Amino acid sequence: MSKFIVSPSPHIHSGNSVQKSMYGVIVALLPALAVSLVFFGLGALIITLTAILSCVIFEYVIQKYLLKGEPTILDGSAILTGLLLAFNVPSNLPIWMMVVGAAVAIGIAKMTFGGLGNNPFNPALAGRVFMLISFPVHMTSWPKPEILPLTYIDAVTGATPLGIMKEGLAKGDSLTNIMTQIPSFTDMLIGKMGGSLGEISAIALLIGFVYLLWKKIITWHIPVSVIGAVAIFTAILHGANPQAYAGPVFHIFTGGLLLGAIFMATDYVTSPMSKTGMLIYGTMIGVITILIRVFGAYPEGVSFAILIMNAFTPLINKYIKPKRYGEILK
Repeated sequence: MSKFIVSPSPHIHSGNSVQKSMYGVIVALLPALAVSLVFFGLGALIITLTAILSCVIFEYVIQKYLLKGEPTILDGSAILTGLLLAFNVPSNLPIWMMVVGAAVAIGIAKMTFGGLGNNPFNPALAGRVFMLISFPVHMTSWPKPEILPLTYIDAVTGATPLGIMKEGLAKGDSLTNIMTQIPSFTDMLIGKMGGSLGEISAIALLIGFVYLLWKKIITWHIPVSVIGAVAIFTAILHGANPQAYAGPVFHIFTGGLLLGAIFMATDYVTSPMSKTGMLIYGTMIGVITILIRVFGAYPEGVSFAILIMNAFTPLINKYIKPKRYGEILK
């Protein structure tokens, strides 16, 4: 009698394979990568290559020599993890720190649990948060964007829009005065602002989002629920006190919100399987992000919000299930 074997997630109800989906996400990230190369130049290139090579090498070595299994580095997941990890750090981060972050992302957050399909937390975000806690100074020193800069470590640094907002409000400045110190919304759209190398251009990330939807690699539920929750929550706060809380457009275009909502919260393995579960998951990510940004110690909260909700994904999958085919409603 033949056996019906179900492999670990991700399970995709389409003609896509895991490999095809992973490389599809990588293609969707290319516009954001191109913008980072334009504004951060050599630093973005070095960090990206270091992260990708480190993740691929660590996964190969662990699978081949520690787990004694067949390496799966060609499925694209290690490359994608490296690319996303690079997108979440400053472009002038010391190379050895990037290697450490890749080791944590692959060695601890992914391979410790058995590899792709078994990890409870997004590996790139786990590596990013580890580096943020371990190397807070380097992880919060943001190079100012220039057109094709040739510098790396010696780049001039400045604050991100979220950092400027957080510091200004802490000093008692009005929102009107603070807004004169941050980049315009046009600059935020194209990427001319400080931040991690992959989060700066809203247009580039939205182009990637459209591509992912077109190729049916992801659905709209998680990104739209994250962005929608942020928009509604910040609109309420801004309406209650316009001089203390920034509006929705500022929060959507700054920080890693679009990068996280489109490319990281939608990770097949660590996100819910049902559409209703996805909406709940995305909404809570948006709410937690703003709670951290507005009331927490960090100016940014997307990474923490996604990791927190990663932990709730099994619970959401358990209690939010679609009706089974043929089931009779009571």
